[in-house]
Amino acid sequence: MNIAQHLRVVVAPDSFKGSLDARDVAAAIADGWRSERPLDDLVILPQADGGEGTLAAIGAATRDAIPHSAGEVTGPDGRPVPSRWLLLPDGTAVVELADLSGLPLMSEPDPLGATTRGLGETIAAALDAGAVSLVIGLGGSASTDAGAGALAALGMLLLDSDDRRLGPGGAELTRLARIDSTGLRAAPPGGVRLLSDVTAPLLGPGGAAAVFGPQKGAGADDIRILDAGLTRFAELLDAGTAASVPGAGAAGGTGYGFLAAWGAEIESGARAIGDLTGLTAAAASADLIITGEGRFDATSLSGKVVGGVLELAGPRTLVIAGGVGPDAPAGVRTWSLTELARSADAALADPVRWAREAGAAAAREF
Repeated sequence: MNIAQHLRVVVAPDSFKGSLDARDVAAAIADGWRSERPLDDLVILPQADGGEGTLAAIGAATRDAIPHSAGEVTGPDGRPVPSRWLLLPDGTAVVELADLSGLPLMSEPDPLGATTRGLGETIAAALDAGAVSLVIGLGGSASTDAGAGALAALGMLLLDSDDRRLGPGGAELTRLARIDSTGLRAAPPGGVRLLSDVTAPLLGPGGAAAVFGPQKGAGADDIRILDAGLTRFAELLDAGTAASVPGAGAAGGTGYGFLAAWGAEIESGARAIGDLTGLTAAAASADLIITGEGRFDATSLSGKVVGGVLELAGPRTLVIAGGVGPDAPAGVRTWSLTELARSADAALADPVRWAREAGAAAAREF
């Protein structure tokens, strides 16, 4: 055991989706590291990038943040789901799309019919409670409806050629004939910030349907239908003006919906949450930063937490991941739970154990 040099180590992972939340990942890694280097100074800062875990990361980092419940809202497949949001001391409400309209909430994938309505219902509850500004964490969406479901819950009317309201889901947008925004609630006076982990536009081969639809169960025909629906929605909402904004395709196009309808601003979720949680400041004095995610691969540098940490700390960064892809960025020190456990199934069966083992292995090798 080499503990002669005492280090300041920041442990700042994202969640391992479908396995562990960021707080549990961070705790396990820290336990493993301490077992080998007990005298090091560890700072635990769980992270998020706008997707799963955003509410928890901001809540843990913000003194006097008040959690709220809006009761049950409409889940992505129409079944009720519990609604949570967070009120910050300055009157900002934080909502997390993944927590309300996320893919894990589905009983089975429904790429054409899944909706973001529950997000809008929760936002309405936050505005009713007096929120003066809004932060929406985008990511992990089950739907590709451009936020139409959320905007409908906030008063927007989406009508077909017979002036009947459309049903839920992105496929319904292909029947859209008219949008009536006269009843749409006004954006809060302090504005709306969208936290995103992607830079995709709304439409086309690099857009919401083509890139992210397959993750939600969409086949080739479904993607064509969804992209046509998104195109129609954009034509009628703002003549497609905001469709090409980087991040408009986030969360099945929900980024676009709030950009176009409410004049929201979109930004890197990882960077914003890093600032809020103190990671950006802590990085300056850290000897090492340990970060991680479920899979470390080429996409990790595109708005994800790990990519943000690498930008902050460069060679001072260690990455612990559930798995490391063959296309993972070169030159980064990595530890894989799958390799330590000798299979992905074994790693998933006891992720806390293997995250702890990874932390210990990183400390020994360091």
